[in-house]
Amino acid sequence: MIRRIISLSLLALTPLSLQAEPAVLYATHCAVCHGDDRLGSLGPALIPESLRRLKGDKLEAVIAKGRISTQMPGFDAQISAADITELAAYLHTPLPEIPVWDADRIAETLEVNPDYVAPDAPQHDADPLNIFVVVETGDHHISVLDGDTFDVLARLPTPLALHGGPKFTPDGRFTFVMSRDGWVQKIDLWSMQEVARLRAGVNSRNIAMSKDGKYLAVANYLPHSLTILSTADMSVERIFDVVGKDGESSRVSAVYQAPQRDSFILALKDIPEIWEVATDPNADPVYEGFVHSREKGMVEAIASSEGLFARRRIEVTEPLDDFFFTPDYRFLIGAARESDRGVVVNLNVGRETHELPLSGLPHLGSGISWEYQGRRVMATPHLREAKLSVIDIQNWEVLTQIDTDGPGFFMRSHENSPYVWADVFFGPNRDVMHVIDKQTLEIVKTLRPVPGKTLAHVEFDREGRHALVSLWEDDGAILIYDAQTLEEVKRLPMSKPSGKYNVFNKITFSDGTSH
Repeated sequence: MIRRIISLSLLALTPLSLQAEPAVLYATHCAVCHGDDRLGSLGPALIPESLRRLKGDKLEAVIAKGRISTQMPGFDAQISAADITELAAYLHTPLPEIPVWDADRIAETLEVNPDYVAPDAPQHDADPLNIFVVVETGDHHISVLDGDTFDVLARLPTPLALHGGPKFTPDGRFTFVMSRDGWVQKIDLWSMQEVARLRAGVNSRNIAMSKDGKYLAVANYLPHSLTILSTADMSVERIFDVVGKDGESSRVSAVYQAPQRDSFILALKDIPEIWEVATDPNADPVYEGFVHSREKGMVEAIASSEGLFARRRIEVTEPLDDFFFTPDYRFLIGAARESDRGVVVNLNVGRETHELPLSGLPHLGSGISWEYQGRRVMATPHLREAKLSVIDIQNWEVLTQIDTDGPGFFMRSHENSPYVWADVFFGPNRDVMHVIDKQTLEIVKTLRPVPGKTLAHVEFDREGRHALVSLWEDDGAILIYDAQTLEEVKRLPMSKPSGKYNVFNKITFSDGTSH
């Protein structure tokens, strides 16, 4: 009510000749919630990077009618249809310059839960390592499930539009989630309470946990940076401005934990480099120029960095993103977005070693691996083609491609399961889930539990006895299947459950779980 009074008061002071100017419309109706600079305040940022899913008349509809499950009201009674069109176009206009989002500004956003008290032990009877965190994007909550009984232990509000999946500390106690607007939230799974939150970026892609659990890395599109936070108090440990050797800055497509390497791996959107940032305080020096050694143990060069957060560049022929890692984290496969190929990079030697024919935009970040006829293979869905590609990761050959009912988004399995589960996220058959035999590579069953409704994303309990599937709708559900019989055993109503994540599977990097 107060905001509406403010909006009407400002409108009364605005000359009629200026009311159709989009900047004035924004200042009058939007700035009080979304910030004078469009970078967000009570509401999310209103910039092109945050509005990619609200193109065309979709954004106009939100301005006119508001948005369910948020505090966003409709303005069609206050703003004409023509002015709404102008305002929507203005919001899709890029900012004139990349915003500054430094350590001081990040620290100013910290919100600590005054009611949080750290317990000495879990305040519930569930197995702490067999808990699921379910992200419900329909009304911006997470639900915490007992992985044995499938009872809902807690339901907590989150920042708007979570993205990238939660990350857990190595002991499984704390989980962190992140929104597209860069808000990072820390939750204690022992007490089922929010601990704190802060805004680590303006437009962010995902987060990654360090091997020791001390640091959380945030990959940002805006600004072009990697922000590293302390998981203990969420203070800023380091901010990397992401600039290539040629001086060009880049968005960060994603950041990954590489546990065997004790490092973070960065996929960069705009420059042909991969970055590795050490999370080991004793990491070796990194040399970015020529190194001359006259005898063993003698190095005539100046290290660019060493120890904790030492940064190493790996140059590639073109920008790569959406990485799959081999289980030993020696190799990665990256997608070359503008061509029909995947590129294999040896992280030890720091160069490309193989090329794979992978058309149809493979979603390598959802790729999984398993043992097939005595060799290790990986499989990936494709976002634009109805197939799954199966690749031998010893000799780097595409073994086969499995035809599906449409392009898919996620794949999952478990070391105790004989099956791979793959959704068909795009197209008219988005309501099916394929179950594939790991050894025959054939589809053995196609599930269609709710015709016409999107079925996506699978996660197993820690023993692999049950598979949880998302009915990806506002009035959706978690469908729980017996992982052996493939029969549904329970259904839990949820609000657009976009993903669910088992603590044990994630902290142990379980076979069949994307990393």
